[in-house]
Amino acid sequence: MGKFKKGGSKELPEISTASLPDIVFMLLFFFMVSTTMREVELNVDVMVPTATEVVKLEKKDLVSNIYVGIPMRQFQKTMGTEPQIQLNDQFSTVEDIQAFIVAEREARKEELRNKLTTSLKVDQYTKMGIIIDIKQELRKASSLKLNYSTRETAE
Repeated sequence: MGKFKKGGSKELPEISTASLPDIVFMLLFFFMVSTTMREVELNVDVMVPTATEVVKLEKKDLVSNIYVGIPMRQFQKTMGTEPQIQLNDQFSTVEDIQAFIVAEREARKEELRNKLTTSLKVDQYTKMGIIIDIKQELRKASSLKLNYSTRETAE
């Protein structure tokens, strides 16, 4: 007197793969849009120092980076083993910093120019003399918003 069949073979329906290419292309498009490529190829070795009070920069598009460190192994024959300054993708001197800051300001919109922050990414073993020289050039260029890049101390 049962209304339901208990026996019989129950087969699972076949999964439709018609929408699989659409899903793959949606994922591909998402990752292409959301991924940012590294803008600068580092030519110096930078191991930033650790700090306990670390605050992240909110708008990274308003940050100009100055890298200071020992040149990578492939550049040590021409540049030596003393710490060097890197602005964008090339080695520079302290005298080039003012022109770099002016170029960075000119690349921004007028209303964002006064919000530009200069971030120093300096190797932890670099002597302070070169840092002081960089800060003097930044003062001459009226770039007074300065940030020192660090990594947080693991506690």
